[in-house]
Amino acid sequence: MTDLDGRPAWARRIREERTARGWSQSQLVAALRAHADRELPSDATLLRRVKSWEAGEHQPDDYYRPIIAKSFGTVTAAIWPDPERHDGALIAASGLDTLEILTRLRSSAVDQATLDGLRITADRLCSDYPHMAPGELLVEGRQWLRRITAMLGNRMTLDQHRQVLALAGVLAELVGCVEYDTGDKTMAETTRRAALSLGEESGDPEVIGWAWEMRAWFSLTTGDYRGVIAAAEAGEAQAPGTRAAVQLAAQRAKAWARIGDRRQTEVALDTGRARLEVMPYPDNLDNHFTVDPAKWDFYGMDCYRLLGAASGPDSMENRLARSYAEDVIRTSTDGDGTERSPMRIAEARVTLGVVAARQGDADGAVAYGRAALAGSRKSLPSLLMVSAELAGAVRGFPDAAPAVGYLEELRQLRHTVTAGAASG
Repeated sequence: MTDLDGRPAWARRIREERTARGWSQSQLVAALRAHADRELPSDATLLRRVKSWEAGEHQPDDYYRPIIAKSFGTVTAAIWPDPERHDGALIAASGLDTLEILTRLRSSAVDQATLDGLRITADRLCSDYPHMAPGELLVEGRQWLRRITAMLGNRMTLDQHRQVLALAGVLAELVGCVEYDTGDKTMAETTRRAALSLGEESGDPEVIGWAWEMRAWFSLTTGDYRGVIAAAEAGEAQAPGTRAAVQLAAQRAKAWARIGDRRQTEVALDTGRARLEVMPYPDNLDNHFTVDPAKWDFYGMDCYRLLGAASGPDSMENRLARSYAEDVIRTSTDGDGTERSPMRIAEARVTLGVVAARQGDADGAVAYGRAALAGSRKSLPSLLMVSAELAGAVRGFPDAAPAVGYLEELRQLRHTVTAGAASG
């Protein structure tokens, strides 16, 4: 992928990461040297390489890529994604269509082909999360959850029984996430607890970890930041080495950022980054329970936006928040303009709005905020949480007239969520 100026996207990224931190090219050389595990060439040689990389003339090799990523606090694949696996297609196939899977489910015995078909169905549903209408996904997710749990009375081996329990746990977590997205917090917590129980019974650490990640997410959006940290620590202890543990570290970082502890924020970010760096590139980037490298920029964006509130409008924190937000939008949008991750894009637009507001651009801030609210797919608790930051920023303008319409939209959305939760 290349930018309009003809440079590869990775070359632009290196330059933007450096300038966002206020580093000269010589300071980037010093950072590379600090993060390398062996002696590097002379400063003059490294400086020539940095200039060449930023110009897009020569791509860093496999040794320098992770050093560059670590220097910028991200993972290698966030800057150099695997193009062969970026299409989000499911790479496994059972050879069974939905009708045949349902027919097999009604039989008294279960075979491996049926389990493979169910696993692919669960993967498809989890991949529909970013863009399917929540009402439709909720109906389909609950239907398949009922079908899978009904299988537990069939004849099967102990290993098959564990597989079915784990699949039920995954679907319960998907259903719980959608319930929470739509404002049904009570039902979402009930579903989350059921998923945790299924994970514990099956012994599947990923299911256990994601159940704790949901608890951390619920706590974050309700302002219980110590609850986030407690849930993250519990999940990381019970599900070490999982992708859920990566996201739990990110939730800890987001909580510490809201508490205002910069050091703990960056410790948590670096912990998650190190975990993600050693994991294989995901087969399916669209699956909601996959932590892809680009998502790490999304977490960094959130943290630096929060940290930027206590610094100047053109501070490193605000520059990084803006840079990460732009990258989130770019990597979450296909070449034809289709939004692969509309919820991430919405929060990235809010981030751009917050930075614009801090820099005195009221019209730009409001435009970004309204674009975020108009997104095709919303996680309402998360969107309202970050939008509250933008609302606070635009209310501070001497002339608040441009913000009136946006603030009213936000008020109506919050009322809708509150009313929906009360009726549920």
